Amino acid sequence: MSAALSPAATAARGESPARRALRRFARHRLAMAGLLVVLVFVAVALLAPWVAQYDPVATSWSRIRKPPSALYWFGTDENGRDVFSRVVWGARASLMAGIVSVAAAVCLGVPFGLLAGLAGGWVDALVSRIADAMLSVPFLILAIALAAFLGPALENAMLAIAISATPIFVRLARGMALEAKSTDWVEAARALGNPPWRTALRHVLPNIIPPLLVQGTLAIAEAIIAEASLSFLGLGQQPPAPSWGSMLNAAQRFLTQAPWMSVYPGLAIFLVVLAFNLVGDGLRDALDPRSDRR
Repeated sequence: MSAALSPAATAARGESPARRALRRFARHRLAMAGLLVVLVFVAVALLAPWVAQYDPVATSWSRIRKPPSALYWFGTDENGRDVFSRVVWGARASLMAGIVSVAAAVCLGVPFGLLAGLAGGWVDALVSRIADAMLSVPFLILAIALAAFLGPALENAMLAIAISATPIFVRLARGMALEAKSTDWVEAARALGNPPWRTALRHVLPNIIPPLLVQGTLAIAEAIIAEASLSFLGLGQQPPAPSWGSMLNAAQRFLTQAPWMSVYPGLAIFLVVLAFNLVGDGLRDALDPRSDRR
């Protein structure tokens, strides 16, 4: 009978860091549960035309505020639209806003953070002061202000969220670049005559990918809440296109007569945000090299 290998023995046999991280992540039950929920929501969003029972914008005066039933699983809203179909299609707006906005924030923030950390001097001071000024304003307040300036539309809301989230990644990339700049391998790369851009891409950027993955996953959850808030205020997805935030806005007038109108979009926001947070926590533990020693 063969005994299970200890983490030290596993590392000794040449297991790659990526494999060790995947193994640690797979052992994290809450993170795996969160990943499963995220995958379900992504699948629902991608397959919305086949999952939804009805047209999400089709109105019917004969089925206004019908309670949940076998015919209308989540009931209908004030215009006779199927709530389940609108929740399904609303997943597209929320997930797209979360993922695209954070991806744009990473693409904007990481280069400026690396530039500030590696260049130093007045460049570092300028980038850091701009990031500090933006971080001094609460994330959601800044997103609302930018969305109001740009105009009500989902694309503008995504841009506002991306700009608001950028300073977080600037500070993260700058801090990791400052830490990596003093390491032996970066000093050796500079001594060999590598240009700054090559040093940043080949020797610094790979070392900041793990914290970027963790922060990006957590930022997606915040971006989804921000998109729902902007849509609730009329600054995001515009009616009659479905969005979880705009559905909550319409449902607030019927909390006692038709509570299902608010329960299901609210539950969808809660589940997907919780799932992304659980995945982020699992990634943090899995990418921590000290995890095997716990």
